[in-house]
Amino acid sequence: MAPVFGKVGIFGIGLLGGSVALGLRERFLAEEIHAYDPNPQALEDALALQVVDRVHTAPGGWIGELDLGILAAPVGVLVVEGQRLAPYAHPDSLWTDVGSVKAPVVQALSGVLPNFVGGHPMAGSEKAGVEAAHAGLLENAVWVLTPGPQTVPESLAKLRKLVGDLGAYPLEVAPELHDRLVARISHLPYLLAIGLNRLVAQDEHRDLLMYLAAGGFRDLTRVASGSPRMSRDMVVANRAALRGAIEDLRAILLELEDQLEAPETLLATAEEAKRTRDALPIVKRSLLPVMNELVVQVPDKPGQISIVSTALGSAGINIKNFEVLAIRDEGGAIRMGFASREEQEAARRVLEGIGYRVR
Repeated sequence: MAPVFGKVGIFGIGLLGGSVALGLRERFLAEEIHAYDPNPQALEDALALQVVDRVHTAPGGWIGELDLGILAAPVGVLVVEGQRLAPYAHPDSLWTDVGSVKAPVVQALSGVLPNFVGGHPMAGSEKAGVEAAHAGLLENAVWVLTPGPQTVPESLAKLRKLVGDLGAYPLEVAPELHDRLVARISHLPYLLAIGLNRLVAQDEHRDLLMYLAAGGFRDLTRVASGSPRMSRDMVVANRAALRGAIEDLRAILLELEDQLEAPETLLATAEEAKRTRDALPIVKRSLLPVMNELVVQVPDKPGQISIVSTALGSAGINIKNFEVLAIRDEGGAIRMGFASREEQEAARRVLEGIGYRVR
């Protein structure tokens, strides 16, 4: 089966951009993946880790050959980057972004980049950089799409399908509503993590507090371990919606302070909070080891799993993990994990030897 896209460009090859690139590669959705990043080390790492096929240190004519462009630059420079790339883009290409703030991006880039549709995969990690990227980061994640008045319906449909092909769930939300919601479940928690850490750092018994801090405190403040610069840009870009969330939280904290004198009321509030927390969906994502895994493209024909597993078994190769990746009606892929790099390479030779395409 032919890939959905010929050439895809990732502009910003960090954790999220790298994870999208790996998702495209392992699900055979792109023929060739290009990356641009102002950091030469990030490009070198992306090539070394086989996240992308080609890298570029400057915009140029290669952008006009892309079928799909994905802006994964930090949100603070995302609009400027998109505007800078627009003159190079082919008018029939599809463009999107993965930034966590949508209203200013959609407003600035709609009608500037061809067929632009704003997007935000609700996935991340406290780790940063392409070396932390993995395709499983996107699996079963909600991927918000934020069409605006200028969005071309066909472009939105293509992007919605791509999100599904990557194993995520597309959800369409207006850009302004997205920013209000994300301020409350992502950006405000980041500020709270900063505040809690400052509370400890500025206390006269700081060292003792650090020693006593257990799992609960670590869980609450985990997001503060992410990139400070990128997180700063994120919350500043969404400051209008974030101010509203801060005001609402301030009122709730005052309520909780008053409820310290009303234990039964506090208990009812706590029980409501427990019900809300317990109702949060559990997102299960793939955690197969990156170094020892292969993905094999298979046609939509009966017996493919049996052919693959029998071939490897006959060669004495043990499959440690096995996962079927459904993609499109024309076929799909199988992801396998092996105990060692040697077994991984042996499996590659066997499968390629019987005609399969392997990554």
